[in-house]
Amino acid sequence: MEVTRQNFKDSLKTVCSAIEEADFLAIDGEFSGISDGPNVSALTNGLDTPEERYAKLKKHSMDFLLFQFGLCTFKYDQEKSKYIIKPFNFYVFPKPFNRTSPDLKFICQSSSIDFLASQGFDFNKVFCNGIPYLNQEEEVQLREQSEERRNQQANGVGAASFNSPSSKGPAHVPEEHKDFINRVIGKVEALLTNSEKTLDLEPCTGFQRKLIYQTLNWKFSKGLHVETVETEKKERYIQVIKVDDEERKRREQQKREREQEELNDAVGFSRVIHAISKSGKLVVGHNMLLDVMHTIHQFYCPLPEDLQDFKEVTMCVFPRLLDTKLMASTQPFKELITNTSLAELEKQVKESPFKAPLVETAEGFHSYDTAQEQLHEAGYDAYITGLCFISMANYLGSFLTPPKAYISAHSKVVEPFFNKLFLMRIIDIPYLNITGPDLQPKRDHVLFVTFPKEWKTSDLYQLFSAFGNIQVSWLDDTSAFVSLSQTDQVQIAMNTSRYAESYRIQTYAEYIKGKQQKEKLGQTPKSWGEDGWMKPHYSTTSAGTAATFAYHKGLRKRSISPVEGERGTGDSPITDGWSQYSFPDATGSKKMKIDDQSGHAEAIESKTSEGWLKTADAPDSAGSSTPPEDEGSPDDDCGDDAEGTVTWQRAPAAQGRKGQKKKKKPQKPKGPQPTTSLFEVPEVW
Repeated sequence: MEVTRQNFKDSLKTVCSAIEEADFLAIDGEFSGISDGPNVSALTNGLDTPEERYAKLKKHSMDFLLFQFGLCTFKYDQEKSKYIIKPFNFYVFPKPFNRTSPDLKFICQSSSIDFLASQGFDFNKVFCNGIPYLNQEEEVQLREQSEERRNQQANGVGAASFNSPSSKGPAHVPEEHKDFINRVIGKVEALLTNSEKTLDLEPCTGFQRKLIYQTLNWKFSKGLHVETVETEKKERYIQVIKVDDEERKRREQQKREREQEELNDAVGFSRVIHAISKSGKLVVGHNMLLDVMHTIHQFYCPLPEDLQDFKEVTMCVFPRLLDTKLMASTQPFKELITNTSLAELEKQVKESPFKAPLVETAEGFHSYDTAQEQLHEAGYDAYITGLCFISMANYLGSFLTPPKAYISAHSKVVEPFFNKLFLMRIIDIPYLNITGPDLQPKRDHVLFVTFPKEWKTSDLYQLFSAFGNIQVSWLDDTSAFVSLSQTDQVQIAMNTSRYAESYRIQTYAEYIKGKQQKEKLGQTPKSWGEDGWMKPHYSTTSAGTAATFAYHKGLRKRSISPVEGERGTGDSPITDGWSQYSFPDATGSKKMKIDDQSGHAEAIESKTSEGWLKTADAPDSAGSSTPPEDEGSPDDDCGDDAEGTVTWQRAPAAQGRKGQKKKKKPQKPKGPQPTTSLFEVPEVW
């Protein structure tokens, strides 16, 4: 269903009803741009921390506009064994509803607009018929202003909309406006003596309207109702109506009701987001961090500076989130899905070993056809995001005993994926953990290198050629992270660079320490220049040459990822970014509880050799059970439903990876334990 300003009020009840009855919701957004400064490669550095990534997105992405919001509700029909869907496609635009409402400024990115235009996006529907909205702070402020205005009018202060006796003298009318005001007085006097009931004055300026109000309020003690009317073309004129006292009071009440209705209309699309939040339903998205950030920023409140505060706000707005891109990038799906982009994922989860879900569009709603691929229409993208989730969730049911063809959005089998949002292009932190601490990988193999502006990627490969394969992650024109294949090479690199004049090498730990010290001193460690790159914090020396080789002058094209032809020789590189994690210590398999609707508890074995390696425990908003610490422990209380057990085999440690250490098992804290999911998104994929 396409929803614009014209049919939003009539459609709102249908939208809220669909949200309330749904088993889960899928969302997607289209934006006017992605980054206002750095390019995507600089905005998404492969060695960002979660805090750095959040700060970058907040600074460089939030001035764009989310102007199309897709929502698709999914409700499972037990009798038909299929999902009933209701798709909605909302066009959103922050139209000011009066002169005191916020007049939002936003920016556009030419590449994003060009791309959406190439996909057939209708911008006229956004700018001409987009649904307005207010965040909570703006709504409160406007309601307070409205209340204050009514109080002023009741106390005889400000411009009243009707004529009432006044002890004040005549208003001062400037000489150049006296003829205009005298003509208005003549028209009003004629109205009082003839049979006409209404007089529409000609459009005029705001100052002239003020003079009219003041003059009529003084000259005519009673019998008139005066108010400003606005046409569709934004022209304002004054309407004068003959009334008695009873009619005047009735019109005043109508005006107050109309103002409240206009204010409710101005809240607009935010009411849909409030309904989603209030429902507490699982909200599914694909690579959805930006969708979540924009939704909160536009329709709830400005994003907080601190990442932890953002997590708390997110949990208040969306108690349960699931990212299908993260799900598809995780075992047991990782080896089955070769491309996790939304369009390709939708195609792959229809093929074996997956099964395309059975869905039926509810009566009165537009039916999407995946064969036509209406990609980058937010409603369609939300629809296929929901289909991908259903296929992957149902695939997990094949591991149960007995196997289940249908896994609900409330099942504990999918809980490990709750509230973890995919982090794009970070090589060793795959997700942002909304409900707990984020992963903290060891980066002992990473060096921070500063160098002259003329250097390029090939220069860094040549500098580190003695250390085998490396991975370069650029920060700005004069600095980059260099990841070595072996941790024990770090000290060698540090020693050999001690007397270098044109470049400097620090360990990752030294870089973090220096950055923290700058922050304590109130300095900004990173700032973006006008050219879209971070301002260099390294001054090039007059030497202008590297310690080990000469470079060519002139800035040339860089590459974030290693170029095959420029790679050195040596041990094969660790490209998956996971070798710096510690594996859990375990022998054999670990039993974990699942929900079993049949009421029977059975132990089953995993059908895959891949293990679900456990990350740090985090409280789960859905109230899931805590997996037992020891094998076969029957003591955990998981609610009233009978439970089964599932045994997942842990994958053997990867061979040939260096610098890998065993992780000590943390001691079990005293007191109440936070609940955890059945199996967590693994640390090692």
